[in-house]
Amino acid sequence: MQSTLYSSEIAEPYAQALMSVAIEHQQADALGQSAKEIIELLESSQELKNFIQNPTIGEADKKAVLQKVLGKDANIYLSNFLMLLVDKRRINLLAEICEKYLAQLRKLNNVVLAEVTSVQQLSQEQLQSVTEKVKEISGATFVELKTSIDPTLLGGVIIKVGSQVIDASLKAQLRRLGFSLAGLV
Repeated sequence: MQSTLYSSEIAEPYAQALMSVAIEHQQADALGQSAKEIIELLESSQELKNFIQNPTIGEADKKAVLQKVLGKDANIYLSNFLMLLVDKRRINLLAEICEKYLAQLRKLNNVVLAEVTSVQQLSQEQLQSVTEKVKEISGATFVELKTSIDPTLLGGVIIKVGSQVIDASLKAQLRRLGFSLAGLV
């Protein structure tokens, strides 16, 4: 926990600095899309993640690989930012910095992130219903859904918006019913 808190404290100012540059150059949404892509890339490539986090690999090698991964048409502000992270030896916090940046972008655009866990993939109608419910609860203009599957739920959904959790799973309903029945005895 201490390590996560410490890295979070370090990541936040870097995310704020990137946001400042993005707003100044009217690139906030474009850099947000790039941040999402970086997170997905790091989640899907353990090899790349290990490479950039390896302290024995030199800065020049890390910069060369990052430039190659970004490609020739990469956003110049993002590219410069990544090179700065390598120089400052903070590239190991890249995913966390991107997450913090996306949180700031959501706040800027009045968007909330709703994490939806269900027993199986939800239909478009169900996703739309969840979106409308989250808008109603949060007052947000837009809702970004992050879905995951948990076969242990039995049925229903769990929706997490910030620190608020709406547990409409069958498992939770059965637990509440059990407590009600236990109170009758």
